Amino acid sequence: MITARDARAPEGAGALWDVERIRKDFPALHQQVHGKPLVYLDNAATSQKPQVVIDAITAYYALENSNVHRGVHLLSEQATQAYEGARARVQRFLNAAESREIVFVRGTTEGINLVAQSYGRASVGAGDEIVISAMEHHSNIVPWQMLCAEKGAVLRVVPIDDAGELRLDEYARLLTERTKLVAVAHISNALGTVNPVKGLIELAHARGVPVLVDGAQAAPHLRVDVRDLDCDFYVFSGHKTLGPTGIGVLYGKAGRLERMPPWQGGGDMIASVTFEKTTYNALPYKFEAGTPHIAGVIGLGVALDYLSGLGLERVAAYEQDLLAYGTEALRAVPGLRIIGTAKEKASVLSFVLDGVHAHDVGTILDHAGVAVRAGHHCAMPIMQRFGVPATVRASLAFYNTREELDALVAALHEVRGIFG
Repeated sequence: MITARDARAPEGAGALWDVERIRKDFPALHQQVHGKPLVYLDNAATSQKPQVVIDAITAYYALENSNVHRGVHLLSEQATQAYEGARARVQRFLNAAESREIVFVRGTTEGINLVAQSYGRASVGAGDEIVISAMEHHSNIVPWQMLCAEKGAVLRVVPIDDAGELRLDEYARLLTERTKLVAVAHISNALGTVNPVKGLIELAHARGVPVLVDGAQAAPHLRVDVRDLDCDFYVFSGHKTLGPTGIGVLYGKAGRLERMPPWQGGGDMIASVTFEKTTYNALPYKFEAGTPHIAGVIGLGVALDYLSGLGLERVAAYEQDLLAYGTEALRAVPGLRIIGTAKEKASVLSFVLDGVHAHDVGTILDHAGVAVRAGHHCAMPIMQRFGVPATVRASLAFYNTREELDALVAALHEVRGIFG
């Protein structure tokens, strides 16, 4: 079995990436659907899992199954050590200053809601403003709408141009003395646009405005350094990063998290409880009420080590080559239009086919063994911006191949033949 340490990866552009060797670590990739070899191009929805992650989860339930932070017996101590060891792995993965800045949540959605309900409720008032962008996932829209409705605040939206890039002049204009938070995607899940988040953060901080970055699509594809970005909050999901479902990470600067109140009450988030008063636990535990997803945390730690072992810079280089190849290949399909043509893109090819609904395209591709996403991708405002009801989205990972993109294009020619 290949491990994170011995995976061969390219030294730079054009260098050898032993994708066939890497693919052997992912059991789900070696199956047939509808009698055809699976071509899995739905990585923006969820990534496949390497065997080392599956083994780590199985080992926890088979051998170490116990609650954390509570028991003095050996199994509990082992589970706690594995759980907190995974927190340290996440810290390294993000280059956070301290492990207490890493809060485990169910996913990106819960991380954003935590910030909205804790920081937002304490800091946003009537007439205040929250700035987001027109390319956000619903998870980075709806929590802020709910907060604004509750507090009488206003949601401001940075527009995007026809290429799917942020209007930076409009962003600068929207930052005012009333702005209490900026929340923006690192990479658009529907367009693949890589936003210049470091510059966005610098502009916001110049006005004293904190920034939350939705990293759900970035963490699997780019090296993320939260100290270099200087973001106040960063969120991502385990299941898009080779890890289990139901687990994610909220990074927050320690000073910010210290000042924020808990958003859920229960076990483990307390230091002491009486009927008269409760004293809350230290970071990060005051935000982790109840028994956590222990197996998920352990699996996430192994997944991030595997991904780091490949080298995020080398992962990005290989995926950029795939993206360029796929972009050119799709342009040869009659009547196909790519939605999202930003200069800086990552791993997403969204498109429409003249005269054919995206759902019909997705269904026909599925019967050809090609798994893609068809719909609004939880980004309805983007569909409205480009005047389409839905798109087909082929999203790439480092274990995909040019041959799989050829299979996608061949299936699209079949679709074109059916619908004329």
